[in-house]
Amino acid sequence: MSNQAKYDSLREKFEFFCYDGFHYSVENGNFIAKFDFVVNDIEFHPCFEIPSRSFYKWNEIPKPLLDNLVFHIGMIELISYWKITCPKKVIVKPFALDDEQIRWWKKLYFNGMGEFFYVNGITSNINDFMTVECANDARHSERSEESRFLTEKTLIPVGGGKDSVVTLELLKNRIPAIPLIVNPRGATRECVAAAGYEENQVAVVKRTLDPTMLKMNAEGYLNGHTPFSALLAFYTILIGFATKSKYIALSNESSANEPTVPDTEINHQYSKSVAFENDFRHYVSRYIDTDIQYFSFLRPLNELQIAKLFSRAKAYKKVFKSCNAGSKTDSWCGKCPKCLFTWMALSPFVSRAELTDIFGKDLLKDNNLRQILDQLDGFVDVKPFECVGTVGEVRACVNNILQTDEDLKGTILENIEKTGDLTVSDYISQFDDGNNLPELFKNILKEGLNG
Repeated sequence: MSNQAKYDSLREKFEFFCYDGFHYSVENGNFIAKFDFVVNDIEFHPCFEIPSRSFYKWNEIPKPLLDNLVFHIGMIELISYWKITCPKKVIVKPFALDDEQIRWWKKLYFNGMGEFFYVNGITSNINDFMTVECANDARHSERSEESRFLTEKTLIPVGGGKDSVVTLELLKNRIPAIPLIVNPRGATRECVAAAGYEENQVAVVKRTLDPTMLKMNAEGYLNGHTPFSALLAFYTILIGFATKSKYIALSNESSANEPTVPDTEINHQYSKSVAFENDFRHYVSRYIDTDIQYFSFLRPLNELQIAKLFSRAKAYKKVFKSCNAGSKTDSWCGKCPKCLFTWMALSPFVSRAELTDIFGKDLLKDNNLRQILDQLDGFVDVKPFECVGTVGEVRACVNNILQTDEDLKGTILENIEKTGDLTVSDYISQFDDGNNLPELFKNILKEGLNG
């Protein structure tokens, strides 16, 4: 059975998805929350825990605001469970949503699931892939009106890759900052430690998937990519209020705006794009709070500028990891698009010998990576569905290696010719004005570029 046929069949069998409710409590300083989702007669109860830290002020968040914050995390968590059976109807019980909110959520779900539909070969459109209804007796959540208790602190989500390292390094000694990690692993722990933070100075979210979902995935129900960065966005708002942090500084770059599938809206990095960032900022201001500021600190930069800044941060060279395939073993797999792109992006600024030491092998000598290189540099129609840079950036790096490396025999670049006139220097001089940085942060970033 094709995935399209499976999709159509599941939608007939599973008539609705219900966001039934949420529960939370603070126990010994630990914030614990659970969600109740129902699909026909199947229940899912994902949960999360935020371990106690001295900087949390849970009791100072007004209850209506805290209810609203947790409710919205449930709204983004639900898409991971909806995608298993893709019911036509979503019913929301805890709070009512107005028409604009329903349109906003449908846009996020549909665009954030663009890769899911594309990879699974499912034809759908934003108008009929789902309807969103609210319980008749549901009340509207209350927006906080300029929460005066927020302070000039900054929350910095850390994923363990080069981007969040650059943000940490540029901000940690300039402003009061708290790193945030969702489901810590070796690379994230070691990166914040390299930045000088003790464990009790780091905000942590321990997110737990419902085992029934994992069981259904193993049984062959529909599965695929969901917009994790959008989920992270709602968690950061909750942690922002708990730590009284006015600013939330993401590490998404301008390169994330390029579609994965050319001439479409399908983008693996949709929820890292400036389009989502703008939508999210508007939504938060209208429906949650008008004071907290969510933005990407690295939005004005491209991947090559970030790689150059990262190359100066020598303490992180052996601890950073951004390979999804190797995340469970906290390693670089050396076989995937993320590994090869990271190598290419760093190659103008880090020697080939040092890159070989970082990745455990010389990726340029692995001819099995040639097909991936063709995807990255645009010689096939679709880029890899990974968080990688633009076609132009990769081509500039290829051109740079061709001009500077005399030992390319037997490598994936042997017999490749220079592509156009794109140079690394062209990218290093850019500064994208399509960003939401407050002036203080913009000045820090520019000083870092000139440093």
